[in-house]
Amino acid sequence: MGFAVLLTACSTMYYSGLEKVGIPKRDILVYRVEKARDTQEETREQFKSALEQFSVATNFKGGDLEGVYKKLNREYEASVDKANEVRSRIEDIESVSAALFREWEQEITQYSNSTLKRSSQEKLDTTKSYYRQLVAAMKNAESRIQPVLTVFNDQVMYLKHNLNARAIASLKGELKTLQSNVSILVAAMEKSINEANTFISNMEKG
Repeated sequence: MGFAVLLTACSTMYYSGLEKVGIPKRDILVYRVEKARDTQEETREQFKSALEQFSVATNFKGGDLEGVYKKLNREYEASVDKANEVRSRIEDIESVSAALFREWEQEITQYSNSTLKRSSQEKLDTTKSYYRQLVAAMKNAESRIQPVLTVFNDQVMYLKHNLNARAIASLKGELKTLQSNVSILVAAMEKSINEANTFISNMEKG
């Protein structure tokens, strides 16, 4: 049995087990979207904090340059952790949504009442539409993270091996790029957070 097949089988068993104790896939999806939204809010704040620390470092006038490096490195590592968490949250959403939509489609075929069948199909189509908007926004926001991390990583590594004025000059040279990239990331995160709130609201209404 391939890994993907095994993973799907495990997921199916996992969701079935939760449904047996009264937790349907729909509720799991809403919960995971809420968790992803919360993680994106935390990530947005983490990258703002990292940018602030980077900006402070460019104004270094003398003293403990190694301490500056350590602070920047901590911010970088915290940002990487959040980036990984965002990616994991999206994967969790995709996993349960695939199971939910597959089950929903199968159940629609079992209706004998054409009115109920049509109503359920319309509801599924609407939910899928909101879901596609949500995931597109989340993935777009996630894609904006790497350009920030790339610049950040380069500068932190350079500072590590060049604890001198040249390293500070390098930081200053990249500050505008980092500010622009973080601004784009924050805007994308906020759009994604809004999409998550809309999706949750529509699921709760339905």
